[in-house]
Amino acid sequence: MKRRAKVELFEEIRREYEFGIGTVRGVARKLGVHRRQVRQALADAQPPARKQPERCRPVLAGLMPFIEAILTSDRQAPRKQRHTAHRIWQRIRAERPEQVVAESTIRKYVHERKRELGWSTRTTCVPQSYTPGQEGQVDWYEAWAELNGEQVKLQVFALRSMMSGAAFHRAYQRATQQAFLEAHEQAFHYFGGVFRLLRYDNLKSAVKKVLRGHQREETTRFIAFRSHWRFESDFCTPAEPHEKGGIEGEGGYFRRSHWVPMPKARDLAGLNAQLLGACREDEQRQIGGHTQPVGAAMIEERVHLLPLAEQGFELVEVCFPRVDGLGCVRVRTNLYSVPAKPGRTVEVRLYPSYVEIRDESRCIARHERCYGRQQQVLDLEHYLDVLERKPGALIGSKPLLAWRARGLWPQNYDHLLEALISRDGKQSGTRQMIQVLSLIKSHGHQRVQAAVEQALSLGCSDTAAIRHLVQAVDLTHARSAMVELGALSRFEAPLPVITDYDGLLGQEVAP
Repeated sequence: MKRRAKVELFEEIRREYEFGIGTVRGVARKLGVHRRQVRQALADAQPPARKQPERCRPVLAGLMPFIEAILTSDRQAPRKQRHTAHRIWQRIRAERPEQVVAESTIRKYVHERKRELGWSTRTTCVPQSYTPGQEGQVDWYEAWAELNGEQVKLQVFALRSMMSGAAFHRAYQRATQQAFLEAHEQAFHYFGGVFRLLRYDNLKSAVKKVLRGHQREETTRFIAFRSHWRFESDFCTPAEPHEKGGIEGEGGYFRRSHWVPMPKARDLAGLNAQLLGACREDEQRQIGGHTQPVGAAMIEERVHLLPLAEQGFELVEVCFPRVDGLGCVRVRTNLYSVPAKPGRTVEVRLYPSYVEIRDESRCIARHERCYGRQQQVLDLEHYLDVLERKPGALIGSKPLLAWRARGLWPQNYDHLLEALISRDGKQSGTRQMIQVLSLIKSHGHQRVQAAVEQALSLGCSDTAAIRHLVQAVDLTHARSAMVELGALSRFEAPLPVITDYDGLLGQEVAP
């Protein structure tokens, strides 16, 4: 019998005894229950708890000594190399195949034994209170996203305000120190100020060596960065993540809320724009126990933050490579294309997310940073001047293949190239296609693609027509301005009246 039904039965027994028959025997006979149950109901309105019979464990009983030996040896093993319940079950299958037991049975027994031995990983934490602008917590976590049609594992930086609950998230391909410091600056501008204390794990980007107690040997660059922004830092005890439980929970919440389903973007910049929008969206939520939404608390906290520095910390890494015969410069084993003559020395500015190439302080190329090794990052636009002299190299070129992979060479470009070649020959038609592509430098990909699509839809494959369609967006007709005559109005002649002439044409005037 379910507990609810039993409680209702006890109530009926008690009422019948007090307001009805009034005897144990009579109540038992009327309601069809045992006299013992009537006495239980009269003694207490709550039915007694059902006793759980101890079950015999014939299979597990033979394995208990084996499991106990494993748990005993684990006392001397490193914490991260102790047996899990799953691993114990695997050893039983391998070492004692004659004793078949379900994994769930082993899991339940091992859990009970570890709890009895005091190995439970759950600890009691003391709730903390925070004043505005007092503390922020920082951490990295992993997440997957689809960039340009390919699934990529990313490292996500997160900084959370412990008072308001607001958080900033930004994704990178690698959790480098340069990305770590850049993400801090982005977060400071998002919050509108700097927290007085930031709490971390023992990240390699900040901690060079863990010393005794809370002492740390910090990296030189992190010390300079902290001094520049004027905040204090604190590092958690190793293997004690609950000391920064706010950011630990934030990573899980944000991943479940905004990384599911897997986000899609063309590149990392587009993905980070989505993440920033998600951070703004979370400002509308209200955390349990708080009296106002996250965004409102964030605005109130802003006046208590340290002011932003007038200038950002110098994060860029600068080198001066020489352009090789392939029109590329080598930066950390990778080659990046550049529109400069071979042998020329250029300035390369390396950022966490992109590479910027300058010539005499003028930016001539910009690429998304590649974290692989011995890779080529090529842009077809940088080779257009060369291809105009060597049009035969276009079809099989690696820069063209790179544009196809990035979605910058749509199918209508192939149709246009085929039409130009069939009309004017391979060399001349390819050269005209390169002239069309040269319009991208001044007008952008979208406008040129739209012009090519419009021209093809009209049955036109002329280079001059496509150039006109690209530039037609900027063409405007000058409107004549109204001029006030003022004193010259007295010289204004009356408009001629041609009514008689019209009548003559209509043969309405008599000769």
